Amino acid sequence: MDNRPDFIASAVRIALHVSAAITLSLGLGAGAVAHAGVPLPVVAETAGMPSLATVVKRIAPSVVNIEGKGRVAAEPGTKRRHAGNGVGPVLRARDEIRTFGSGVVFDARRGFIVTNSHLIDHADEITVKLIDGRALPARRVGADPETDVAVIQVRADELTELRFGNSDRVEVGDFVFAIGNPQKIGQTVTAGIVSGLHRANMGLGPYEDFIQTDAGIYPGNSGGALVDLGGDLVGINSAFIAVGKSNPGMSFAIPINMVRSLVDQMLEFGDIRRGALGFIYDDFTSTWPRNLVGAVVRAVDPRSAAERAGLRPGDLVTELGGTPVRDAADLQIRLALLRVGEIAEFAVSRRGGTVTVRAEMAERDPAARSR
Repeated sequence: MDNRPDFIASAVRIALHVSAAITLSLGLGAGAVAHAGVPLPVVAETAGMPSLATVVKRIAPSVVNIEGKGRVAAEPGTKRRHAGNGVGPVLRARDEIRTFGSGVVFDARRGFIVTNSHLIDHADEITVKLIDGRALPARRVGADPETDVAVIQVRADELTELRFGNSDRVEVGDFVFAIGNPQKIGQTVTAGIVSGLHRANMGLGPYEDFIQTDAGIYPGNSGGALVDLGGDLVGINSAFIAVGKSNPGMSFAIPINMVRSLVDQMLEFGDIRRGALGFIYDDFTSTWPRNLVGAVVRAVDPRSAAERAGLRPGDLVTELGGTPVRDAADLQIRLALLRVGEIAEFAVSRRGGTVTVRAEMAERDPAARSR
C-alpha cells in the first residue's frame, strides 16, 4: 500500500503548525508584547510570513566588496590557500594576482573594516565597493595570515557599522545568516543554523576554531558577515569544504571573539606579536579520573619560559586565565591570542593535586618545535 499521500499531508500539517508557532513566538505583529530586559526579535512578519528583511536592510550596508590587486613571484605547482574550496577567489595572470571577497565595517567613524588576510596578502592596491555604488581606495592596517584575519581602512562619510556580538554564546542549532559577495554577482544573503562549534584540523592554518554552519558560503563570501537573529556579528566567513566549487552545506566562520582580540591588537600595534612559552602539549588521553579535561604537557624546552615558570612533563593544564581548557586545540588558540610580555596563568593538575603556574610569554623562535 502506498502511504506517500498521507505522509505528504502529515508533513504539510506539521509545517503549518511550525510556521504558526514561529509567527506567534517571533512575529512582531500588532499586540506583540516584549518583556523588560528581553530584546525584540528581528524576525518580522511580511505578508503573514516570518521574514528577516528588516534586519537585513539595516545591516547589509555594513558588508562591502573587496578587490585586491598585486604581483607575486611565479611559483609553478604551488597551491594557494583558499583556492578551490576556499571562499576568496584568486585570478592569476603571469605574476599579477587579483583577489575578490568581502569585508565588514565595524567602526564607521574611523572607516575600519575587518576581512580575511588571504584577500590582501599580496595586494598593492585594495579597493572597497559599498552597496551604494561608491568605490574607495583602502589601506592595510594589519594582517595575521596565521588566523586569516586582517583590518583595512577607508576614508568616507556615511558608513554603516555592524556591532560585534559574543560568539561564546553561540550554540549548535542557533539560526544565523551570511552576507557576502559570492562570484562577483552582487551582495547575497543566505540563511541556516549553526551546525557545529570549535572545528579544527581542517588544514586551513595553525590556529583553527571555526563555527560551522549550513548557511551557503561560496567563493567571494570570504571576509563577509555571519550574523545571528539579534543582528549581531558572530563570525567572519572564511571557507567551505566541498569537492570542486559546490557547497554541500559545510561552511566555516572565524568566531568574532577571536577576531575581536586580533583586531584590538592590530589597531593598537599594527601587527600581531605572538609569543611562545617553549613546551609541547597534546590532547589528554591518560588513565586519570574521567572528569578531568585539558591538555597534557609532553615536553618542556630547557631554559624556556615554561621551564622557568615550573611546568613539567605530565602536567595536565585544566585552565588558562580562569577559564577551563577543552583540549590541546583550545589551548593553542588561546595562547596564540597572547602577546609577548603577557602573563599566562595556568591551573595545572598533578598527581599530588592542583597548582597555579604563571608564565610570561616570550619571543617566538621561528626554528623551535614547541609552542
